[in-house]
Amino acid sequence: MIGLISATAAGAAARDRLAAAWPDRTRVYEGPVGDAVRAAFAECEQLVCFLATGAVVRLVAPLLGDKKSDPGVVCVDEGGRFAVSLVGGHGGGANELAEQVGELLGAAPVVTTATDAVGIPGLDTLGLPVEGDVAGVTRALLDGEPVALDAEVAWPLPPVPFAPRGRHTVRLTDRAVEPVDGEVLLRPPSLVVGVGASKGAPVEEVLGLVEGALRDAGLSARSIAELATVDAKRDEPGIVEAAARLGVPVVTYSAAELAKVEVPNPSDAPLTAVGTPSVAEASALARGGELLVPKRKSARADGHASMATCAVVRRAARGRLAVVGLGPGARDLLTPRATAELRRASVLVGLDQYVDQIRDLLRPGTRILESGLGAEEERARTAVAEARKGQAVALIGSGDAGVYAMASPALAEASDDIDVTGVPGVTAALAAGAILGAPLGHDHVSISLSDLHTPWEVIERRVRAAAEADIVVTFYNPRSRGRDWQLPKALAILAEHREPATPVGVVRNASRPDESSRLTDLASLDPATVDMMTVVTVGNTATREIAGRMVTPRGYRWQEAAS
Repeated sequence: MIGLISATAAGAAARDRLAAAWPDRTRVYEGPVGDAVRAAFAECEQLVCFLATGAVVRLVAPLLGDKKSDPGVVCVDEGGRFAVSLVGGHGGGANELAEQVGELLGAAPVVTTATDAVGIPGLDTLGLPVEGDVAGVTRALLDGEPVALDAEVAWPLPPVPFAPRGRHTVRLTDRAVEPVDGEVLLRPPSLVVGVGASKGAPVEEVLGLVEGALRDAGLSARSIAELATVDAKRDEPGIVEAAARLGVPVVTYSAAELAKVEVPNPSDAPLTAVGTPSVAEASALARGGELLVPKRKSARADGHASMATCAVVRRAARGRLAVVGLGPGARDLLTPRATAELRRASVLVGLDQYVDQIRDLLRPGTRILESGLGAEEERARTAVAEARKGQAVALIGSGDAGVYAMASPALAEASDDIDVTGVPGVTAALAAGAILGAPLGHDHVSISLSDLHTPWEVIERRVRAAAEADIVVTFYNPRSRGRDWQLPKALAILAEHREPATPVGVVRNASRPDESSRLTDLASLDPATVDMMTVVTVGNTATREIAGRMVTPRGYRWQEAAS
């Protein structure tokens, strides 16, 4: 929850705008400002104070405890010009909150955290438990000193400018080791602990068994990703409470699923009890991995039979592939989500000219794998291969990456051993449509006239179907030096079903500095004026030119009324 505090009418007006925009995230604190700040500080994860920074400093200073637990505090000045991240930039999320508040209120976010200022992710913001000399190693990164990455376990990380070797080290490990001087330990969630338990097994027995297994194997409890068990035990109090104390979720599988998992130590007891010959080992191995601790039973001091079993598996790192649409070219049509994915990726794969568009958005340390035209399948294979190594990868394409771009070849290569996310972008058809007016107001279709990947016979059949169905058509890849007859042929097919005066919009380099557009008709369009940087939109029988704009009505009632 975000606490909102103001002292003046102007501050209250801005406060209320924020409260209206985020009704489920915010709570307004009324009354004397000091009391309001103290109450919000105790009750909320974050605060936005519409007060001078000096006033907020004096009010929160006596309340500060630890940067890991203090709420993030953002100040907005009386004029609404700045959103200042004051306290808890990383731990309290104030830096991100300042960006969000600034965007909503039209204020400039002010972030002074050193790593954010130079574009290096803070070691305590990587989403992993961190131990050791965080301040010293971060300072070394900021000063340009060589900091080495010792990755004992592969795991996707955002870009950090690591060196092959150096006095300082970031060690990515799930081993139970202590950091040495000049070292930071990052704990990846690489361990899955499978647990079986008899009904009523006490939490102390379950937890003691898990902690003992990890200790004996030299593994860190901070790298546990989850406790896994059979569905029948999803509500077993000892397992549920053990997971809660470890701060991890409980993941369950059906007995039928677990019975299919090959394990080294099957048993008749769980087969009789829950329908699978293994619970601990099978649930730990259900999604693959390396068995580090085979099934072991709890030892009871009272001499009674053990009530819990566990096994520990190191799962393979799941790399992450983000397929990112960059939009038509203009920076303000690049979505915030796309920008975030570009800054999150440690490896960027893309066409060289697209890489040049967004190179300035990449964080230091990003590895760039670029290639020229015609290497789409190679780029897709490269991106998937890098993700399979455990990297965080962004594969970029223009417009929307799923429309005549990189998403389809990448997903054809990818299997379920990596995580894939798609980031939509503004397509060329949409960008051109907005420039022309509203040509896509009713049913429409996009057709590529390039026969490099699709036989012309198939393309022609699709054009003819669109013509007969009276659908607005946007042609991608309409004409190149080596393909100069396809567009005239496609227009001729449409002309068999549409009047010569049917509006046609031609847009070249939509949204870019050299953008050009014109509105013509089906009879007048000269295909020789069209190239590969152009999209051509042909209206249907209802499309009209109105005040110099191309408009297709949402339905035909409007057309009938107009006539």
